[in-house]
Amino acid sequence: MAKRNNAVNLHDDLIKLHKELREKTWKKWKRILPFEELLFDRWEKANFLKTKKDANVYHNNYVYGHVEVGENTWIGPYTLLDGSGGKLKIGNFCSISSGVQIYTHQTVKWALTGGKAPYEKARTTIGDFCYLGPYSIVTMGSTIGKCSVIGAHSLVNNRIPPFSIAFGIPAKVVGKIQIKGKNVSFKYFAKK
Repeated sequence: MAKRNNAVNLHDDLIKLHKELREKTWKKWKRILPFEELLFDRWEKANFLKTKKDANVYHNNYVYGHVEVGENTWIGPYTLLDGSGGKLKIGNFCSISSGVQIYTHQTVKWALTGGKAPYEKARTTIGDFCYLGPYSIVTMGSTIGKCSVIGAHSLVNNRIPPFSIAFGIPAKVVGKIQIKGKNVSFKYFAKK
C-alpha cells in the first residue's frame, strides 16, 4: 500500500510541477512546451556543450561527437548534430530550424560491404549568419557559406557559396542574398 501511495504522491507532485512550469513559461514566453522542455533549460544545455556566448540548444535533440556552435546561434528542437565523423562547425548567429540533421559521417559503403569498408568521415561546416529551414539535411563534408538560406526539406550534399539561397533535393543555388546594414534582399535567378 505504501508503494501505491508513493506513486500517487509522485504523480500528483509531477502534475503540480508541470502546471507551475507551464504557467511560468506561458507568462514569460507565450509558449506551451512539452513537459521535458519545461524541466530542462536550453541555455544550460548549450553551456554544457561549451557553445559560444548566448547560443541555445533545445533539449529534444541529439548531439554526437565534436560539435562547435557559435555565439547567438539557435538550435531548434528535434535536430541531429553529428560530429562523430569529424568536426561539425556551426557559425555565429545561425538559425538551425526544427528537425534539421547535419552529419559528418556516413555508413553506406560499410553497410553495402557487410562491414568490410570503413565508415566515411568528413568535416562539415555551416558559416556565420545562416538559416537552415525545417527538416533540411546536410550530408558529411558539405559546406554552407556565410549569410546563406537553405530551404525547408532540402538536401545539401555539396558546397553552397556564401550569400546563397538554395533549396531542393539535392539543394541547388537559386538566388543570391544582398545585405546593406539591416536591409536584406533576395535576388532569384531567372528560370531557364
